[in-house]
Amino acid sequence: MSKKNTVFFRLPFFALAVLLCVPLIACKMPNDKVPPRNQSLPLFNPHVADFICETEASKVPPIDAQAEDWFLEARAMEDPEIFVEDRDYKKIVDLTRQAAQRLHWKAMLNLASLYVEGRDPLHGEEEAVQLVEKAMRLGIPAAYDRMGTYYANGTGVSGDITRAYAFWQKAAQMGNPQAMGFLGEKLTAGEDHPGIDMWGNIPVATKMLECALAQGYGPSAYDLYYLYYVVRTPDGTSDGERTAETKERALQVLHVGVSLGCEKCANKLQIEFGDPFDLANMVVPYIDKARAERYGVLNRELGFNPNARFPNLDKVLPLPPADLPPWNGDRDTLLHAAMGVRPPPATPKPSAASLLQKPYFLAADYALRRTGLHSDAPTAPFSAYWQPAQGQGLTEPARLFHKGEEFRHFSVLDADGKSRYGSVTWEQCLTIRHSHGAVEPRAVHGLLRKVARPEPWLSCACGQACPVSGVWQPWVAVDHPLQAIVNQYWRQAWLTQGAPFPRPRRDWLLDLPDDDVTWHLMDASIPGLG
Repeated sequence: MSKKNTVFFRLPFFALAVLLCVPLIACKMPNDKVPPRNQSLPLFNPHVADFICETEASKVPPIDAQAEDWFLEARAMEDPEIFVEDRDYKKIVDLTRQAAQRLHWKAMLNLASLYVEGRDPLHGEEEAVQLVEKAMRLGIPAAYDRMGTYYANGTGVSGDITRAYAFWQKAAQMGNPQAMGFLGEKLTAGEDHPGIDMWGNIPVATKMLECALAQGYGPSAYDLYYLYYVVRTPDGTSDGERTAETKERALQVLHVGVSLGCEKCANKLQIEFGDPFDLANMVVPYIDKARAERYGVLNRELGFNPNARFPNLDKVLPLPPADLPPWNGDRDTLLHAAMGVRPPPATPKPSAASLLQKPYFLAADYALRRTGLHSDAPTAPFSAYWQPAQGQGLTEPARLFHKGEEFRHFSVLDADGKSRYGSVTWEQCLTIRHSHGAVEPRAVHGLLRKVARPEPWLSCACGQACPVSGVWQPWVAVDHPLQAIVNQYWRQAWLTQGAPFPRPRRDWLLDLPDDDVTWHLMDASIPGLG
């Protein structure tokens, strides 16, 4: 039984708890001599008594802004509308590798996929496995999920489904939503069927799938819909009971799944509203051909482009009893209205570092921020901007060092106040967008619709009522541990005046206080589709 080879371009701060096995951090695998691919893990236990939801975004290294731009550019070059034979894979590989060298964890795993696909003639499956092992050393949950997939498919390692499940179990425990979605679905059976990799553990399945959905993993919504719709005992046995409450909950989760890119959810709602198989047990309250038609448009788009997301779905296709807004029947009009939006980017002012000449040059789009990650090694452990750490009496600005490049030596004062010439401790600096804290969600080109920045700029707390109908974007501070999962365009919401703002714990199932989140008006256009 193999698991789909998840990659981030086809399917999703500064508290740097990075587990780097390099001289700058005293960190070791349980056994340094055992490669991560061969590490000993507990066997998969489908009957585990409980599951604790962890969030992957709080476990991964912070992403360098310049590396993110390279990564998004590479992803855009693999747009589904570009035929495979027309794609410039040399440039895609080069951009992805540049980002990976800055420890952009998604780029590292995408680069591994490109190697497996044969997109770089100098690198293959063994190099892909090594990249994934490097990501595992960084403590990246998705890397454990990927290693499980490699064992399931025999990619660069000997096929071993038992080890595959052990790695997937570890990834899920660490917070990877793809692993949670995969294993959660495996635990939804009415009884154990190990021969087809299905078991009955409804409480844990539900927690896994809810945790995955909370992190924006849309496919888990389809499995949750069935768990919500039919009341089940913990071992998976169905008592056949369906209530108005269970139907409403199932309908809501399918709708959320569509907004997060779940093709099966869109297909299900198209059928349910248009031509249900069982009129006596419909999930929807009534047949509605108009709604079915719109879900059909979304279903076909997700089948073509699984990267698509529709965070503002309620603007064009609210659930009953809300009325449908008018629509001219044009496919693109519907899709564009439902997709995420972004205002024009703030015009960056050159930072001090950007005014310097090479090797210190930094483009005006970026500024630098110290990370607290230090190295006493003679050479740079990975490509990044590095600066002498504070407290050494040096004012040397940060400069870009490539992996293995020798750090410079300086004349510094020792503890006795005597001058010495030698090595110093260096500190990594991340590039950040030089946008002065502007609320600017980012995504691959084509996934966001450009809108004018609303005037006046409105911001609200979670506990307030929505003052203006429109598209609202949640945002947390750039150094918040959950910024990578909150400051995303797919978290946007179309809200009508007077409606409550979503609450993180109640509506997203995230352990995030309301006070940490601010909602910003992104687009106040009037609902209507031509």
